[in-house]
Amino acid sequence: METEFAQVFIDGRIYTITDLGPGTLTMRLDPGERHLRPGGTVSGPTLFTLADYAAYCVILAHIGLKGLSVTTSFHINFMRKAEPGPVFCTARLLKLGKRLVVVEISIADEKDDLIAHGSCTYSIPPRD
Repeated sequence: METEFAQVFIDGRIYTITDLGPGTLTMRLDPGERHLRPGGTVSGPTLFTLADYAAYCVILAHIGLKGLSVTTSFHINFMRKAEPGPVFCTARLLKLGKRLVVVEISIADEKDDLIAHGSCTYSIPPRD
């Protein structure tokens, strides 16, 4: 990711891949002060970024470093507020096609309480 998506490290190493397996990836976010909204909860844009980044990583883990893979659609439902502290996003491949990839994402806290759920579609460059 340091070569393909270096800007993700602008806040330091706040994202960590904690699990990677066939068709799935779990990523941990350790939010900083700037990721909190008034009231002290992790902001929606921060959670959305986590979801999109986790989806991007699970795709690249399965197709290789294809930096031109891009999000074409994303839908997310926020279920509850995210308290300050570690947040975990699990991204699961639902479909890995020739040109499109569909990913389901779930964001939860350390107690495994669901914070957000969604799905996205990525367009990927032709594979060799």
